[in-house]
Amino acid sequence: MRKQLLTMMSVAMFAAAGLSGTALAEPPATDQPAKAEDHGFSPEDRAAFLDARIAALKAGLKLTPAQEKAWPALEAALRDVGKARADRAADWREKWEDIREHHNVIEGLRLRSQGLATRGAELGKLADAAKPLFDSLDEAQKHRFGVLLFHVLKPHGHGHWAMHGDH
Repeated sequence: MRKQLLTMMSVAMFAAAGLSGTALAEPPATDQPAKAEDHGFSPEDRAAFLDARIAALKAGLKLTPAQEKAWPALEAALRDVGKARADRAADWREKWEDIREHHNVIEGLRLRSQGLATRGAELGKLADAAKPLFDSLDEAQKHRFGVLLFHVLKPHGHGHWAMHGDH
C-alpha cells in the first residue's frame, strides 16, 4: 500500500511538472526551440516576424508625440528579450538532445527550472521598460497594448507566451 501511494505521488508530481513520459521526448512548449526548418522559416524569417510584430504594436497604439518618448525603452527591451530567447533556444537545442538520450529527468528539471527563472527575470525587465509608456496610455490604448503585446510575445504559430528572436 505504501509503495502504491509513493508511486501515485511520484506520478502526480511528474504530471504536475509536465514531465510525463512523452514530455521527455521533446522539451516543454514554452522553452522548446523551433528549428529553422519548422514551418519553412529561417532565423532571418523569424527575426522579420519579430520586427513586424513590434512595428504592429507601435502602429496599433497610435502614440502621441509625448508617448513616443517612452517607446524606445520598450522596443529595446523587446529586442533584448528576443535575442536572449534566441540564445537560450540555441543552448537548449544543444543540451536537450543529451538529456533526452540519457533519460536524465533530473537534468531536464534543472534545465527547465533555469529557463523559467531566466524567463521570469526577462519579463520583469520588460514590465519595468513598458511601465512608463503604459502609464501614459489612455484606456483604449491600454486595451490595445495588452492584445498587441500578447502577439509580440507569443511565438509565430503557437498559443503560449514566449519571445522569439530566431523562431
